[in-house]
Amino acid sequence: MWALAAIFLVSGTLHFARPGLFEATIPRVLPARRGLVYASGAVEIGCALGLAVPATRRPAGLASAGLLVVIFPANVQMAYDARRRGSMIATALTLGRLPLQLPMIRTALRARQPSRKDPTTRSPGQPGCRFSGGETGERP
Repeated sequence: MWALAAIFLVSGTLHFARPGLFEATIPRVLPARRGLVYASGAVEIGCALGLAVPATRRPAGLASAGLLVVIFPANVQMAYDARRRGSMIATALTLGRLPLQLPMIRTALRARQPSRKDPTTRSPGQPGCRFSGGETGERP
């Protein structure tokens, strides 16, 4: 999950530092392509920050998975453009990252699961559970 947050943070920052790289992946029929690049960069940074904060991790996990699904066509476009330009290295890199979307989506969805370290997610009867009636595990 931390790797996914780092990827989002770096990529989101690059949307602002090098918007032209991302603008080329947005379909030409969409208006305000530069604005869409900035908006998607802000969403990526927001997802990164949301994944890093335990209180916002669950909604950020769902938002991150959704974002990865939405941006997949742009990643396909980037691979297509690299191939069309004849850059073998860029083609290999952009094609190679496409199958990585699935484990990234899975990681984002796992971030929605409660942490084992969260005392409110323990089973009744475990010490520290909010429903624990003491060591016997009886509900109060």
